[in-house]
Amino acid sequence: MARRKMIYEGKAKILYEGPDPDTIIQYFKDDATAFNAEKKATIAGKGVLNNRISSHLMTKFESIGIPTHFIRSINMREQLVRKVEIIPVELVVRNIAAGSLCKRLGLKEGTVLGRPLVEYFYKDDALGDPMISEDHIVNFGWADPYELEEMVSMAWRVNDYMNGMFAGLGLKLVDFKLEFGRIWGEHGELYIVLADEFSPDNCRLWDAETGEKLDKDRFRFDLGDLVEGYQYIAEKLGLIPPGGIMKGGNLNEKLAEGLGQIENELAEKRRLRDLKASKPRKS
Repeated sequence: MARRKMIYEGKAKILYEGPDPDTIIQYFKDDATAFNAEKKATIAGKGVLNNRISSHLMTKFESIGIPTHFIRSINMREQLVRKVEIIPVELVVRNIAAGSLCKRLGLKEGTVLGRPLVEYFYKDDALGDPMISEDHIVNFGWADPYELEEMVSMAWRVNDYMNGMFAGLGLKLVDFKLEFGRIWGEHGELYIVLADEFSPDNCRLWDAETGEKLDKDRFRFDLGDLVEGYQYIAEKLGLIPPGGIMKGGNLNEKLAEGLGQIENELAEKRRLRDLKASKPRKS
């Protein structure tokens, strides 16, 4: 599939026009950033691993009824996704205290929370993605109560599913970030879908036995080779062969290209819930 006009370039991905007006090609870069891009590096193979992990997990979400923007992987670095209107709110779900939560509240890293904690952040790099409340979200029109409830409901379901799946692989899901987008149907019906990606770039995963950090914290705090951690996760998920796709610090292009595409077979069959015709559900 030939690339089209570039729409947007972010810290970890580039978006191109898709083959149809309602699609976008999402390209995963090898760039790594931390602390609001104060720390930067290019790490060979990172984009390939994130593309493959995210593609796989998005199909898993579809299997439990969570609609996503993902359609299929195109090659080792690109995937075809639906064009959505991104809601400028990031939902962070925390199971174990780590990162900014420890810094803000003085908690000891590794403290298991009594119940999963959902936090909201306004998606704006220039402002440092500040923490916000539900009242901020509704007051400033970033999402209405119906949309917000749908987003939180999906976040809880993702957390339940991913906790169980990763536990079965010997990993602890510490926390993760989700982004959502809007899609409108032919008759003005509104759908909320999971967008962006789900990869070690936006979640924390620890080895359940050793406590080793296998996510982006390896880069943030110089804890070890980033790709080594990402490869370990991909191997656990059965997405790459034993031994990984790197050789001597370089990407084995032939091996990576031969991994095969991932297609979201359930995406076309799903039935989305029209928020305009629904009422908020009570928890």
